[in-house]
Amino acid sequence: MEAVDPAVVEAARDRYAAARAAGLSLDMTRGKPSPEQLARSHGLLAAVAREDDPAADGTDCRNYGGDPRGLPELRAIFGEILGVDPDLVFVGGNASLQWMHDFVVQAMLVGVPGGDPWGGPKRPVPVKFLCPCPGYDRHFAVLERYGIEMLLVAMGDDGPDMDEVARLAGSDPNVKGMFCVPRYSNPTGITYSDDVVEAIASMPTAAPDFRVIWDDAYALHAFDGEPDRLASLYDRCAAHGNEDRALLVSSFSKVTFGGSGLAAVAASPANGDWIRAFRQIQTIGPNKLNQLAHAHFFDGSVSAVRDHMKGHADLIRPKFEAVLRVLDERLGGLGIASWSRPRGGYFVSLDTAPGCARAVVQMAGEAGVKLTPAGATFPYGLDPQDRNIRIAPTLPALGEIETATGLLADCIVLVSAGD
Repeated sequence: MEAVDPAVVEAARDRYAAARAAGLSLDMTRGKPSPEQLARSHGLLAAVAREDDPAADGTDCRNYGGDPRGLPELRAIFGEILGVDPDLVFVGGNASLQWMHDFVVQAMLVGVPGGDPWGGPKRPVPVKFLCPCPGYDRHFAVLERYGIEMLLVAMGDDGPDMDEVARLAGSDPNVKGMFCVPRYSNPTGITYSDDVVEAIASMPTAAPDFRVIWDDAYALHAFDGEPDRLASLYDRCAAHGNEDRALLVSSFSKVTFGGSGLAAVAASPANGDWIRAFRQIQTIGPNKLNQLAHAHFFDGSVSAVRDHMKGHADLIRPKFEAVLRVLDERLGGLGIASWSRPRGGYFVSLDTAPGCARAVVQMAGEAGVKLTPAGATFPYGLDPQDRNIRIAPTLPALGEIETATGLLADCIVLVSAGD
């Protein structure tokens, strides 16, 4: 790490002292839609015009019954988003995380098609999962909850280190799966290359019941230029006879309302039967009125969803531009930090010098700027190098983002200088 110019350190020290005196209270801990984004979906609240308004297939959405996979209008939209036939899609409630949690729990208790239960007293060695890092803390929380050992895999500019993925998955039958955020990844913002998707789909695995939980959470969340294209994992898996490997998930949680959107999964016929078996015990059916409201709000068209997201992009883009501009102005050329330049998604990933991230986050918090805890982007909350910080710019107002990012940059300067 390069020594920081004393004049730069002194300026950062003065600004930090002024910020502490100002009594800031700014929150950049999580990737939440802003109030302005949420307001764009208020039409959902009136999208079901009549109490007895049926779905396209005639389902009375007020009552039990209907296709347990969800309304056909929504399965068509999610099928196009995930790149699969709508017949392979299940639309559920508001949370994609619930789908992924249930996949893990059901695999532990009863197994997945082609395998025995992952858990239980007869298993002497813990189940293991591959975790590209930095990654999504809620994925790691699910695995930790059920005692699944997490194996770190480094992320590159085009996806996880596939040599390491192939080595671990191909040599150990206890490595049962892998979590991926393949498009505008959380938090780095990268999109997996075609070669990486092909390698994930085709690689030999020691476990015949290996599963890839493909969390395409940001499929619609481009804010700079044309959306990134992502190769179809399902098609690639099917081409290699591994169609059961892929469990694809997406949602509307950052499309309409954060807590009242929709979430869907796409799966092979065998995996679909497995999902249907546990879903019919969990619930009589999904919230069809919410599905119907979304179908009406978007006129049953994925193009309307994409148009809606262009409005979100116009609100989000200036905030990311502000983060990058302030980081460039305060830290550019100092050699003490580096950061991603995402074209979509909800985060900027910043790396300090090794050993500095926790101190930086603590220092920022003491001045009134709350950030995601350092280490959260790694399993067990432990960043081996203590350097990654996730920045979430979407919720605060633009001026608040500039203030918070400036303070963050000053903290990095001060911690790097030993203050």
